[in-house]
Amino acid sequence: MMRGVSTWAVAVRKPDGEVDVQSFPLVSWTKRHRVLRWPVIRGVVALVESLNIGFKALGMSANAQLPEDEEPISAAMWFGTVVVALLFAVGLFFVVPVGLTSLFKEQLGSAFLFWLVEGIVRTAIFLGYIVLLARLRDLRRVFEFHGAEHKTISCFEAGEPLTPENAQRFSRLHPRCGTSFLLIVMIVAIFVFAPLGLPEWYLLVGSRILGVPLIAGLSFEVIKFAGRNRRKRWVQILMWPGMMLQKLTTREPDLEELAVAIAAMEAVLEVEDPRQASAEDKVGMEVVA
Repeated sequence: MMRGVSTWAVAVRKPDGEVDVQSFPLVSWTKRHRVLRWPVIRGVVALVESLNIGFKALGMSANAQLPEDEEPISAAMWFGTVVVALLFAVGLFFVVPVGLTSLFKEQLGSAFLFWLVEGIVRTAIFLGYIVLLARLRDLRRVFEFHGAEHKTISCFEAGEPLTPENAQRFSRLHPRCGTSFLLIVMIVAIFVFAPLGLPEWYLLVGSRILGVPLIAGLSFEVIKFAGRNRRKRWVQILMWPGMMLQKLTTREPDLEELAVAIAAMEAVLEVEDPRQASAEDKVGMEVVA
């Protein structure tokens, strides 16, 4: 899946080997009101947009693999999947860490130790989850396509002709990857929750749920800054852990997988050239894949 400023596209290789490409117009929600373009808020808006597009792309990919005589996955089923996935993510990465740390609340004895231990537990759960996913054989091809997206984007950003052979030369790691973004979320959460101290358990849990949009918006600003300054050495050092984490969520793609990623990119480029867009218009593109 590739996203531009005014269009997004999905390319899928069908079981018969044919590459099916679909593109759709896109009008970012940030254009609806000036407030939605404010720092932090724009990040939340862009991420909700990206989740919406991402789940639509997954639905198209899944339906493309079904036999012709089988009913496609309904919109209602995908909506239910999205809701369950979001609840699972918030529960696993925000509610469970604060719940586990609360078991030792009295022994820790201070707000500082509490939020530090909670942050470590949250990050450990996240890293363990990523490692577990990386070990699943069924996800290997998904991770190869993830790597193909990154290589294709880097090839385009370098101004090279979009061919599978050219894209293959680039790294499968990208500073604006969603994996790096999620690691930043885990770290930013530590600092966001620190000033809250040690309220009652129900306030602790509630703050972790209600704080998710703020954390996501702040993390978006961090990765936006890193992407804009990725040539600077100190930024590269700070982004290094996230880049290394991508070694788990990406795999080296083959030329056929790169051809699919390029087909999606070319569908976007038929409509627009994202390099000509203003900084405001590029907000939704800051987290690439």
